[in-house]
Amino acid sequence: MIITKDDREIELMTEAGRIVALVHEKLKEVIVPGITTNEIDQICDKIIREHGATPSFLHLYGFPNSVCTSINEVVVHGIPSNRKLKDGDIISVDVGACYKGYHGDSAWTYAVGNVSNETKRLMNVCESALFAGLEQVKPGVRLSDISHAIEEYLTKNGCTTPRDYTGHGIGTNVHEDPAVPNYGAPGRGPRLKKGMCLAIEPMAHLGAKETVTLDDGWTVITKDHSLAAHYEHTIVITDDGYRILTKL
Repeated sequence: MIITKDDREIELMTEAGRIVALVHEKLKEVIVPGITTNEIDQICDKIIREHGATPSFLHLYGFPNSVCTSINEVVVHGIPSNRKLKDGDIISVDVGACYKGYHGDSAWTYAVGNVSNETKRLMNVCESALFAGLEQVKPGVRLSDISHAIEEYLTKNGCTTPRDYTGHGIGTNVHEDPAVPNYGAPGRGPRLKKGMCLAIEPMAHLGAKETVTLDDGWTVITKDHSLAAHYEHTIVITDDGYRILTKL
């Protein structure tokens, strides 16, 4: 069942989203060659807690850390470690914050130092695919119209998207109905309504769409080891469109 949120709930989700956005603002400063993903995890955890929230992902389904740190061919769910980032890497950091029982969720991909033009293109295409999907959002639109717009944009720009990982509803749980795939035909699924809160999150591969989960049970990589990017915002559907909750 898809649950719409009332004004009080949206107010709490707005604050959760603001905290997530503050974390990403800090990440723009600290992601440089030499930093470890454990250090990134600790920085994110500290900011979330300083603003009266808790990390949404810590122990969620057994995940061991506060944020996901996915480097290069890692698509999602990378576990922070003592690995140091190198010039030319990219890293997707997926951040969730729970404020008074309500969640905000946003992932962003960052360049580490100087990256190749091909890498920049992947990042630009994935970020633009997010906004191509968001352009569809308003009351009355079918859910799969978002999915179709994302896939269409990725495909025409030479990228693929995995089939096993999707966006989702969000509220008192990080993951709520409905699932929001990044592919599919338009005109399907429930109609969007004012007060629905969704996390829209395209993932893009430079190579094939297939993925493999490593032996740690979490880290998902591209099967062909091609680069992957991941961009996500939490939104609320308004009278005539949407509002992004995870930006300042």
